[in-house]
Amino acid sequence: MGIVPIENSIEGPVGITLDLLVHSKLHIQGEIVLPINHNLISKKENEISDIKYVYSHSQALAQCQNYLEKKRMKPLFTLSTAAAVKLIGDKDDSAAIGTLKSAELYNLNVLDRDIQDTMNNETRFIILSMNKALKSENSKTSILFETYKDNPGELYYILGFFANNNINLTKIESRPSKEGLGKYIFFLDFEGHEDDKTVEKILNKINKKTYFMKVLGSYPINIKMLET
Repeated sequence: MGIVPIENSIEGPVGITLDLLVHSKLHIQGEIVLPINHNLISKKENEISDIKYVYSHSQALAQCQNYLEKKRMKPLFTLSTAAAVKLIGDKDDSAAIGTLKSAELYNLNVLDRDIQDTMNNETRFIILSMNKALKSENSKTSILFETYKDNPGELYYILGFFANNNINLTKIESRPSKEGLGKYIFFLDFEGHEDDKTVEKILNKINKKTYFMKVLGSYPINIKMLET
């Protein structure tokens, strides 16, 4: 299995994850919502006043933007927070935004804790697998689809399937299809399992109404985990 971020309470959807789900053969097995605490990490000899550059993933930098501007630190992008922490191990004027565990692993100093702009910062992760999740009592289903034409009311018509059957939508997002301006793929999360009779009928209607439709998974709602 694999775990990837799909949305953040501050920065919204994680575009690269949504884009990869379009062509992936993996199924969503579950979701985990975790509080996100960002920390300023550097080599042990450094102090905050020494720091001019801060490395991290684009999402982490965006979530700490106010802090960096106040401290007049220049953000620099890396592929992940872990890669950033590893990178700054021998730099005199640089720090990274990362986890307390990464600072411990690389024997670095935590210069400042909880530097995110909003204290209720949370990220929703999804668990991916080649296998479908077992049906649970409280399930959520994620789908994506692309409409045939950009006609007025096309999306409204599809969303009406859910409203007319009293199915609660929990999220709707759109991403460019990468096939031209004005062409989008829509992502929907809603309560219920794809094997439920009502949901099954709705999915059949959407499949007939759209250019293509894909069920990403039906899975338990928000697996609770202890903060580490």
